[in-house]
Amino acid sequence: MSQSRLTELTWREVRRAGEDGIALLPIGSQEQHAAHLPMGTDTLLVEAVVDRALALLDRETPAPEVVRLPALPFGHSPHHLFAAAVSLSAQTLGAVLDDVLDSLVTSGFRRIMVVNGHGGNDEIMRLAVKRLALRAEVTAAACSYWTLSDGDHETGPEAEVAPGHAGWFETSLMLAAHPGLVRTPVPARTPVEPPPLFDHPPHPGLTVERHGEWERVDGSTDDASGADPDRGGRLLDGRARGLARAMHAFDRATRSSPRTEEKK
Repeated sequence: MSQSRLTELTWREVRRAGEDGIALLPIGSQEQHAAHLPMGTDTLLVEAVVDRALALLDRETPAPEVVRLPALPFGHSPHHLFAAAVSLSAQTLGAVLDDVLDSLVTSGFRRIMVVNGHGGNDEIMRLAVKRLALRAEVTAAACSYWTLSDGDHETGPEAEVAPGHAGWFETSLMLAAHPGLVRTPVPARTPVEPPPLFDHPPHPGLTVERHGEWERVDGSTDDASGADPDRGGRLLDGRARGLARAMHAFDRATRSSPRTEEKK
């Protein structure tokens, strides 16, 4: 078996899988996504990309051995508490990731990959992976799903607004992955002046946060009323193919560590 779910394995099967397999942890959030998308959008989308990527890998020979963990459904979302969110502090999310990753190492895994679905988790996730590699003999990787693609050049709305928040990109993906959860018709977004600085910094390379911005833009970064399920499906597939390629590359690069080679 090249792929399995941690929830469905016995402890002995987990130990065997950890010898050569990659533990894959998706992480998401529960937070407002404007008036038309559900709170769990980030979790639902990262799961959709992960599951499509694993389905692609399962068709290949040989396929990397992957143990998929249940998605962590809570993330760092204090900027969405103005409406509704279930948010962990940065310190708590970092500690939760430390505990989960340490548990995987103790259970026998030496290769771990974290795939993220929420922008507020990104820096915290990457720091957790760096800390893990400093304290344990493990190789770990991290990515946010929207940063990966199949290499096709994207033009139009997807190139301009990805990933955004509750806008054209996420709404298109949700229309493809979970159309029944999108409240339609999707309302047009009213432009605000001045535009929010978190999405349009005054100078390239700056990260700018201004108090009250998210509430002022009513919880979304861009207009989702023209969201397209067909384009959303292609974008989902592209991210899944990108993740599958990334997992293949991670597998090839980490099958034998330098330390293992020295012992032979």
